[in-house]
Amino acid sequence: MWNYEFSAEAEVTAHAVWTLWADPLGWHTWNDGAGKVEMEGPFAAGTRFTMTPPGEDPIRMRITEVVPDQAWVDVCEWPGLVITTHHLIEEIGDGRTKVVYRTEITGEAADEAGPEVGPQICADFPEVVGALLERAASA
Repeated sequence: MWNYEFSAEAEVTAHAVWTLWADPLGWHTWNDGAGKVEMEGPFAAGTRFTMTPPGEDPIRMRITEVVPDQAWVDVCEWPGLVITTHHLIEEIGDGRTKVVYRTEITGEAADEAGPEVGPQICADFPEVVGALLERAASA
């Protein structure tokens, strides 16, 4: 298994962050790497979606969990790999909210491929979370 976690805090409400997450067609407005997103249903557990980052091939994923104003989880399956990303919101008091992005890579090829592909997948987490919090604060 391979894993990575990044978190940041800001003076924003959990609901302001959630509103941005729950609008996948708008992710590109605060996440430069999101590109085009095509949903095959609502923002809910079980829904599949395709994200096509700028200049890259489409990535097909499935939402496995949605807890409004708290968390959502997506899974991407590749031969020998299961890439799970947890998106978490935690109200920490005094009007501040903490956002956590955690990615876990499991599967038969995880020990070999995880250290190679994991850092590529997670490289933009600091920028993405920062932009998310900035946009939520200005909403």
